[in-house]
Amino acid sequence: MKKNIFIPCIVALIVFVGCKKDNKEPPSFVISGNVEHNGQPLSVRSGGVELELWQYGFQLRNKIPVYLNQDGTFSAKVFPGNYKLTLLRGNGPWADKTDSLDVDVKGTSTIKVPVDPYFIIKNVNYQRSGNSVTATFNLQQVNTTKALELARIYIGQTIVTDQNNNVANVSKAASAITDLSQPVTITANIPAASATRDFVFVRVGVKTAGVAELLYSQPLELKLK
Repeated sequence: MKKNIFIPCIVALIVFVGCKKDNKEPPSFVISGNVEHNGQPLSVRSGGVELELWQYGFQLRNKIPVYLNQDGTFSAKVFPGNYKLTLLRGNGPWADKTDSLDVDVKGTSTIKVPVDPYFIIKNVNYQRSGNSVTATFNLQQVNTTKALELARIYIGQTIVTDQNNNVANVSKAASAITDLSQPVTITANIPAASATRDFVFVRVGVKTAGVAELLYSQPLELKLK
């Protein structure tokens, strides 16, 4: 009889402990911020660039992946504590950095993440003529350890317009961009299926040789009607 009573009691204890664990409150503290260069926000492909968040004090440390929005901002809900925020090596249109940023989370924490981009895009302007769009912009090389591969204009049907989300794009190779002190111009045609819409989105990207991710300008809504 004692044995038959003892076993259900153990089962009940396991269920009770499991319920307590399952009922743990989810993280509600927020770390947010953006990547920047010299105080200027940088734009990337939405969900394509990742930061790594690590928490102190755990023997088995697991990273919390933090993905950037296309405007370079990020946000993550965490538990209170001390964290390190680092760049993911080989990911992003900038040079790798071994430095990390210390973040002491006690409420809502806002942090600026400085990066060293290979190139940045400046003075972007768009001109529409019929069903074609011409982008004019300047490229500035910031980190000289890698060369320019190309610049590109994108046309999209949503504000999330990038390398993976577009209805048309046109590139200009580095061989055709011989003087970075001069503006770069690229023209793309709006596809017929998109030309009947009220608007499209346009965006410029710059690709560094040997780097997968591009750095972008902010997407712009271009009215067609």
